[in-house]
Amino acid sequence: MNYLSIENISKSFGEKILFENVSFGLNKGEKAALVAKNGFGKSTLLSILKDADLADSGSVVFRNDISIGFLDQDQNPDDQHTILEEILSGTDEESKILKEYTDCINSQKDIRQEILDLMDEKNLWDKDVLINTICSKLKLPPLNSKIEHLSGGQKKRIALAQILIQNPDLLILDEPTNHLDLDMIEWLEDYLKNSKSAILMVTHDRYFLEVICDLIFELARDRIHRYEGNFSYYLMKKSEREEQLQANIDKAKNTFRKELEWIRRQPKARGTKQKARIDAFAETKKVAKQKIVKDELSINVNIERLGTKIVEFHHVGKDFPNKKILNDFSYLFKRGEKVGIVGNNGIGKTTFLNMILGKEDLSKGKIVIGDTVKIGYYSQKGMKIKEDKKVIEVIKDIAEFIPLEKGKKLSALQFLERFLFPKDMHYQFVSKLSGGEKKRLYLMTILMQNPNFLILDEPTNDLDIFTISVLENYLKDFPGCVIVVSHDRYFMDKIVDHIFYFKGEGEVKDIHGNYTKYRSFLLEEQKKVTKPATDQKAKPIAPKEEQAKKKLSYKEKVEFETLESDIDKLETRKKEISEMLSSGDLESDKINEISIELSKVVAEIEEKTDRWIELSEYA
Repeated sequence: MNYLSIENISKSFGEKILFENVSFGLNKGEKAALVAKNGFGKSTLLSILKDADLADSGSVVFRNDISIGFLDQDQNPDDQHTILEEILSGTDEESKILKEYTDCINSQKDIRQEILDLMDEKNLWDKDVLINTICSKLKLPPLNSKIEHLSGGQKKRIALAQILIQNPDLLILDEPTNHLDLDMIEWLEDYLKNSKSAILMVTHDRYFLEVICDLIFELARDRIHRYEGNFSYYLMKKSEREEQLQANIDKAKNTFRKELEWIRRQPKARGTKQKARIDAFAETKKVAKQKIVKDELSINVNIERLGTKIVEFHHVGKDFPNKKILNDFSYLFKRGEKVGIVGNNGIGKTTFLNMILGKEDLSKGKIVIGDTVKIGYYSQKGMKIKEDKKVIEVIKDIAEFIPLEKGKKLSALQFLERFLFPKDMHYQFVSKLSGGEKKRLYLMTILMQNPNFLILDEPTNDLDIFTISVLENYLKDFPGCVIVVSHDRYFMDKIVDHIFYFKGEGEVKDIHGNYTKYRSFLLEEQKKVTKPATDQKAKPIAPKEEQAKKKLSYKEKVEFETLESDIDKLETRKKEISEMLSSGDLESDKINEISIELSKVVAEIEEKTDRWIELSEYA
């Protein structure tokens, strides 16, 4: 059953063509991702789905009898509403019934019998529970809180909660994981995976894509490439398609060279040429001129020498009136280490970065910065670039030439090209760039100053998955130190070698390993919390028969003890397979083989995790 049909959609801004004559569709139950490079119009296309009049040409058709939920990046709730009023501000009948019911509860008025009957008839008691569950999982304040007093991130989460509670037939989501912490992302991932809604989304979170989506649409300027499978399958098939295209280009070039000699003969000979052969030559020339542009960022900048004293924390404490950020924290950074920082939103991660930068005073202790340290700081807020400046001017204002290793140097023009800005973009005004392109330009301005200590606060937000992959490769080979705050789990797995986990109340746990190791640590912590709960002295002693029912058998105990190590091994194998698929070094038959293995590994992880949770209740 077709839910959405897009036919020959085109959109341009002045001379810049975003996409032309793009067509695709989405059926009931399909969960699809839209991927493209920054500036190719992903968010614009989603905006057109919300308002078809924004398109230059083409049509957007939704099935008449379905409900649709949109989440865009510019969505903002009414500041005069409470959270609950905003969630129930829809015009559908169910929202009106629930709103009257909750208004009566909050104002302690008598509830009309008609409303109670409608609550029963439409089974809205479950929806009332759903509202509280979703708002709790998204860590929203009490539902009677006024929106005007909330942070920007909380307001974005209210918009997400509102759409999930509506439970529409079709969900259209633009970067749904922005403003969520890691726990929220994992909950949302599981929620959408099990949702019966059809989904079309734009996201840079590759684990999110891997788990949820069974269909990938890759947007190019002149077409949509459709891949039926998850993100790993898409990478494999994209590589195969590019290999086939390159083979066709090479073949066309050989044919072109042969036919060119024939087409250049004297006018007398040309007059007897076959028209079909001339037409074929024109088509061959068109194919031969094609180029496959690989996303490669090769900088090899000549970073400043890093001495033995880098950044040192000596018994550092940081308190706010109602919150403790750090409690007697000591740490000495070493050359080449890459640290990820995780913890709930508002727990003090950005404050920690500001303390290193000297933007935040300490409550006690001291931070010592080595004389050779040159910090490059990428913040979530970005930099203020004048919109009337050209891209090349932004770079030249910093330096005309960028020093490389071994005394070499790059011009500003060459540096832009290496950072995936082609020549036709160098003299564009900043105002014409997409949000992701502006973030990439901002990142350039930091890296070109040759820092040896990088601090990156949510560097993957608004970047496309292609640019993120390129950035990962650069950071893996970066010889200096890196601190990363990110909700991008795949990015953290690829980059960091250990993690500072901000647990709260000033406690920071140093976990050796990447994000996957951090999740294993949390699983172990939950396991420890579960065990004492079963041994509380205050708990009444149950009858022997009931106790027997709650004990694990010997066989179940052995199974429980081995499950966690099995899950760790499977997660490691999953990561290895994902890296192999992303490398582009595999033969097509090997890619197919390990893709099948990946699907089996993911299924086994889910099965063993469910079993671990089941047994942990009685362990």
